Amino acid sequence: MTRDQFMAKLRKYARKRRIRLNIDEVKGKGSHYGVELEIGDRLLRSTIQHGELSPFHVNRICKQLEIDPVDLGS
Repeated sequence: MTRDQFMAKLRKYARKRRIRLNIDEVKGKGSHYGVELEIGDRLLRSTIQHGELSPFHVNRICKQLEIDPVDLGS
């Protein structure tokens, strides 16, 4: 899955659950994006690289954001 596809699924996930999602395209190093999910009083962060994301990377990002990859529909 590409980063853009993953980001679309992440936006849909957050919108459906009414979770605040912040995507920082400027602060990321090079072509990486910084992502923050605000769940209650917790702020979960991850960095997403450009291009194709392997299943390993998708699972790692989901673990950092405390999301079950199945919930993203991946």
